[in-house]
Amino acid sequence: MEAADDTLTLDIEGWEGPLDLLLALARSQKVDLKQISILQLVEQYLSYIEHARTLKLEVAADYLVMAAWLAYLKSALLLPRDPEIEPSPEELALRLQMRLERLNAMRDAGARLLARDRIGRDVFRRGAPEGLRTVRKAQWQAEIYDLIAAYGQINARNRPVFHVVHDRLVMTLDAALERVSRLLGERIEWATIESFLPDSLDGAFRKSALASSFVAALELARMGKAELRQKSAFAPLYLKATGQGAEA
Repeated sequence: MEAADDTLTLDIEGWEGPLDLLLALARSQKVDLKQISILQLVEQYLSYIEHARTLKLEVAADYLVMAAWLAYLKSALLLPRDPEIEPSPEELALRLQMRLERLNAMRDAGARLLARDRIGRDVFRRGAPEGLRTVRKAQWQAEIYDLIAAYGQINARNRPVFHVVHDRLVMTLDAALERVSRLLGERIEWATIESFLPDSLDGAFRKSALASSFVAALELARMGKAELRQKSAFAPLYLKATGQGAEA
């Protein structure tokens, strides 16, 4: 057995020559695999790996696959098999050859890719690259609803805006001041501020009257004409005219 040029050459009983040639002849049934010693094949393969320290890993893997397939082909010849389930040894050998050829094609393609010119080593870029111009073309897709909605939005922005203030019944501060002053002169006990509001079912008017009456009460207290009392925060607010009834 020799290991020159990464070629596994066998010298076993029934065959002397390269391993790949043995596999090709076995596929074409030109070599009797029954006469090949698998034990000697394994021993010479191990010896080949032992002596070829600098051997490439993929080459050793190829030979290992070849040897394994030869052993499998011989076992298929010696052992009974089911022709409906297991393929024939010739078909198995053909599959192996096709896979090895595909593997070699991938390796050649990878080697060609790695051997291409590299930027910065074999070829160099321009000093002032021009770049690429991007051409954009808009392709509009819209339905009738989208067109009407867009027209409505533009028309609404350009349309003049008219602000209309609706008439609302409110109580002015002067009216609240006159009413609270008059009612304070008629009462001598403490009374809540709600009792000074006019009788009205309009909720908005009652809110306006309450706010105006509260401001009027503060103004009367500032002038010394009324006293205010509240037990706690958010508790009812009481009013009373000064100089009448009990002190706060």
